[in-house]
Amino acid sequence: MDLNLKKLSDNQLLNAYLSGNENAITALVNRHRRRIFDYVHMMVKDRDVADDIFQETLIRVLRFVNDGRYTENGKFLSWVLRIAHNQVIDHFRQKKQQNNVSEGEAGYDLLNNKKFSDTTVEEKMVSAQIEADVRKLLDYLPKEQKEVVMMRYYMGLSFKEIAEQTEVSINTALGRMRYALINLRKLIDEKQLILN
Repeated sequence: MDLNLKKLSDNQLLNAYLSGNENAITALVNRHRRRIFDYVHMMVKDRDVADDIFQETLIRVLRFVNDGRYTENGKFLSWVLRIAHNQVIDHFRQKKQQNNVSEGEAGYDLLNNKKFSDTTVEEKMVSAQIEADVRKLLDYLPKEQKEVVMMRYYMGLSFKEIAEQTEVSINTALGRMRYALINLRKLIDEKQLILN
């Protein structure tokens, strides 16, 4: 690989790649590989799963860059880590859905479960809309508060796990959740959302 590529900034490497230099994207990935992989591995705690998510993240990054959907703001690594974070959330969602299905396969009668049998199509639509509205509101929260909410409600982590992964005390993690919920209530009032 060209040693001169290592001296270029992330943005310069992206521009070189978009101008046809395939080695530029390799240099860029190699520059941040360890940090991205370590972040994903810390979240999923399984090397094979982390490797899969890492690969999927790189595929998404390349797709965004090739489609011209990445806008340079000097924070390439943060942008990639956000994509990786979303991939981790998708992984945990899929895992949760698989666990719910496997309970039914293990002899648990889903059809006789009140939780499922009483849910109408309308209720499912309302629930999906509420979830989508709340998910949009998370983007208005400060980064630390949003992170705690995502880890707690979308990834199912305990406050102890959240504290360990964000490298703060449990009290700080709890405080961030408390402020996140207060801010979400304010946002719901401001936007006049009705959450039933």
